[in-house]
Amino acid sequence: MAAGTSLREALLECERVLAGAGDEHAELSAEWLVEWVAGCTRAELYARADEHLELGKRFQLMAACAKRAAGEPLQYITGSAPFRALEIACEPGVLIPRPETELLVELALAELGGGAGPASGEPRVLDLCTGTGCIACAIASERKDARVWAVDVSPEAVALARGNVSAIELEDRVGVLEGDLFSPLGEALRGGFDLIVSNPPYVPSAVVDELPREVRDHEPRRALDGGEDGLDLIRRLVEGAPAWLAPGGVLALELFEGHADEATELVESVRDAAGGRAFEAVRVERDLTGRPRFLIARRALGA
Repeated sequence: MAAGTSLREALLECERVLAGAGDEHAELSAEWLVEWVAGCTRAELYARADEHLELGKRFQLMAACAKRAAGEPLQYITGSAPFRALEIACEPGVLIPRPETELLVELALAELGGGAGPASGEPRVLDLCTGTGCIACAIASERKDARVWAVDVSPEAVALARGNVSAIELEDRVGVLEGDLFSPLGEALRGGFDLIVSNPPYVPSAVVDELPREVRDHEPRRALDGGEDGLDLIRRLVEGAPAWLAPGGVLALELFEGHADEATELVESVRDAAGGRAFEAVRVERDLTGRPRFLIARRALGA
């Protein structure tokens, strides 16, 4: 980019480079990067289109554009992603929050309703495979009386989630624990959660290799790969959940789009200590594109 480059010229140059690199959304990617470098909104970008981009920011944009041209996700380049009303920090090694997961939060909050936790008078929520902590932070920020426990097996994810919790000032109501599913939870919490919510690894192993380049080559496979049929972790999660849910508590999961029937059968097959069904009112909800994406189930009152 030449000296005296305007925001408009920078935008067009960035778009040209990205289109040449095969970015299917080159215009949107270029806007995102220029807005980030210039520190402005989309509307401000076009209102200030004739302003010059200072030298240091031109170099920053060139480097960011090169990373994007190589397939790196925008969220890793800029270091954040919007999630509902929040801005969530993102880093390589931790799964990037998806718009579909925003709907999972909406469904989970609707199920939580006005209920109160069995012990403290506050709703108790468990977010498994928390990643960036986006689900835990969104629920806590939108449900002001909720207490949330967030768990992930990845040290990188735990560190990032704790950073997001701190940045949004939720430390008094959100705790982030490192461990495998329910393992880091104290026994005092057993049978006490009103909601268990999770966006676990659910993509079948063979499908992971067919994902878009920026996902396949840059995001952590461990956070995507759900095993041969995509249900490895979901099986363990569903089987363990009844012991940690209060009677009437809700399980809310994000699924691979082809797993609705298998996941429903799995949940309906779980039995309580007396041999009865552990879950009732099992249903599948669709995402904004109409694909079956979420499973909601309620722990049976007699379980």
